[in-house]
Amino acid sequence: MQTTEISMKSKIIYLVTVCMIGLLLWMGDEGRCPLQYAGSHLQHSVGLIDSEDSLLLRESVAVNGVVASTPQYVMNRGTYTFTLEYAAEEADSVLELWEQGRKLAAWPMDPLRSKMTEEFTLSKDAKQMQLQVNYSGKGALTIKKLSLMPRTLFYTDTYFFLLIFFLCSLAVWKYWTGDGKKRLTQEQLVDYSVILGVALLATTPMMQTFLYNGDDLCFHLARLEGLKDGILDGQIPVNIQPEGLGGNGYLNAMYPYLFLYIGAFLRICRVSLGLSYKVLIFLANLGSAVCAYAAVRSMCRSRRSIILGVVIYTLMPYRFTNIFSRGDLGETLALVFWPLLIAGLYHVIMGERKYWYFLVIGFSGILQSHILSAAYAAAFCVVTALVWCVKILRERRYVQILKAVGVTILLNIWYLVPFVYYYFKEDLSTEVLRWSGYFEQSINPSNFTQTLSLYNKQYFSFGLALLGCVGIGVIFLLCERDRKKTERDGFLLYLLVLGVMLAFMTTGYFPSRAMLANSLFHNIATMMQFPWRFLGPASACFLFVGVIGLSESQILKPHRNQLFALLVGLNLLVIVSVPSDNSHMPYANAQSVASKGHESKMASNIGLFYAFEWRIEGAGDDEMALSVVTSDIEHVTVKDFRKKGTKAVLVYTADAEGAYIEIPIQGYLGYRAYDENGDRVTIDRGLGARMRFTVKGDGMEHQINIRYGPVPAFVLANLVTALTIAAFVLQAWKRRRKSASEEGREETQEA
Repeated sequence: MQTTEISMKSKIIYLVTVCMIGLLLWMGDEGRCPLQYAGSHLQHSVGLIDSEDSLLLRESVAVNGVVASTPQYVMNRGTYTFTLEYAAEEADSVLELWEQGRKLAAWPMDPLRSKMTEEFTLSKDAKQMQLQVNYSGKGALTIKKLSLMPRTLFYTDTYFFLLIFFLCSLAVWKYWTGDGKKRLTQEQLVDYSVILGVALLATTPMMQTFLYNGDDLCFHLARLEGLKDGILDGQIPVNIQPEGLGGNGYLNAMYPYLFLYIGAFLRICRVSLGLSYKVLIFLANLGSAVCAYAAVRSMCRSRRSIILGVVIYTLMPYRFTNIFSRGDLGETLALVFWPLLIAGLYHVIMGERKYWYFLVIGFSGILQSHILSAAYAAAFCVVTALVWCVKILRERRYVQILKAVGVTILLNIWYLVPFVYYYFKEDLSTEVLRWSGYFEQSINPSNFTQTLSLYNKQYFSFGLALLGCVGIGVIFLLCERDRKKTERDGFLLYLLVLGVMLAFMTTGYFPSRAMLANSLFHNIATMMQFPWRFLGPASACFLFVGVIGLSESQILKPHRNQLFALLVGLNLLVIVSVPSDNSHMPYANAQSVASKGHESKMASNIGLFYAFEWRIEGAGDDEMALSVVTSDIEHVTVKDFRKKGTKAVLVYTADAEGAYIEIPIQGYLGYRAYDENGDRVTIDRGLGARMRFTVKGDGMEHQINIRYGPVPAFVLANLVTALTIAAFVLQAWKRRRKSASEEGREETQEA
């Protein structure tokens, strides 16, 4: 293969261009800019606004306490400086620093001064950091301006972008100047460019400076933060979010989190919470494109259909509803792997047996993303196996199925063991999971044909492109009677029927209300909560039917190019219809850098939320404690209590028996306590599921050391998964080495 030598002039121009773009990125670093608020821009419910945008409070308002505050920030640990410009007639008003219900510091507002600048240090990352103006109720108080400045950076987003940009630039340089034998073919370049382009296109609505506040977004942001805290605490894998629920801890093992490690690692590198979440969404879009490409390519040779599958699946409306309207990160990640699951089932039943690993990757990816989706996937696999059970037994394809099942269990046992352990042994609150009556959440079928609209929170659609796939499938599978049928046609017909059934079950025409009288259906339906969850699997079924049908249909053969262009164009309407909210323009006020974008990166417009499910029964918000509680303050003295992550130390003295101490840590199974002599101390469960310890009333000083784990069964499960991965890596390495040696031997013989 001939290669063209790259001139030195071209290389210099490339390097200069890369350096100039890098410099421009660095100059636009918002992480160094202060947060600034005019008094009127602070959160407030009382007071007057003057002509200079100051907040004016007079004694006549007859209120005292917190009258103005900043939003609540997710803030990295470090040192910060605030500057407050004010005018106070009387003393006793203060500016306070709060974090998760705890007052960390307070600074008096001296009437003799008009400006104060103070420095404070956060010893650990804050979940709800807020500055509050506490008005004494005496005299007039005017809040003119409040600014907050980090000693270093609020976040490292710009440096993350610089790293990605320079790595990509280096990859282009290596490819540009490298050996021609290692270059991609023209077809590969086109395919990979389409995959990356579609993923970027699907992410463009996220390229705003703010975050769309979906229904569950605050919960998934809390999961990201909790996972980061757990890693810093030394938990691998992370079963407890140590700083959740105001430091009481929140169980992490019940909601899959493998892919969230990516965002958690970015948070450890001090990338903002907002950008960490957006990176996960981009990777979900890229993963959807890659999985659709691999799955369709394994079942169909037409490059037109493969590209069409990538575009339709990555840009399907239900994915965007999950991302922007529902904020459902778990189901968004699970949808990435549905094409691989379907292709894997096809291959283990009637296709290429060697692709059994598609089934492993598909089901494992779904399981590590969303538990309910994994339940749907398991049911899908069982029903499919039953339909073709005779063929599976006759052709001994159960060997590949058993191999896929076994490997899947071994790869995921690290997560399954803690999940099963807590689900059956811990007294967890789960009733909130069954709040939906199924029928009340059914869909109007007229929505199926529409494009996306995020202003309607209950919006669900297949979109015109996927419905076009249904039409193609009907023509290909039912109208072409003279064509010779294949086993793949039977599988596609099965997918078409299953997709239609799932779509029907999402609508109000499905007799779910009558069926709710059946205890079995009632139990299943309330556990599923929302029938619209079937739209994801149904969309994946329709995808294969449409794109493969288009490549094989004889009736549609003269119109393939036109249909390809039509379906792609219809799918692009999904992106066009995602609204851009002009009220979120990042720099509407050129005098202030307290933009919606700057704040949004620290989740101030969304906040964090810890769901009621998976808490210990009785651990409501009202029962959460922020400090140590004793049953007898006259005879029990708490001398010290320190908590760091899932480790804590309690020091006390007591001169009477029968008393107890409760500490602000949720008493999940897996925690252990030891006294100063190393003897095991019993952990009882107190009010709000807090840890309770019965004191020794001998008047002596005692110390209790609390820590989480290690749980032997969890450690064993982690070891099994690690050994399984190591075995596959070793096998892949041996195969690659063998292949390389064979290629070298052939080249030697040719020479």
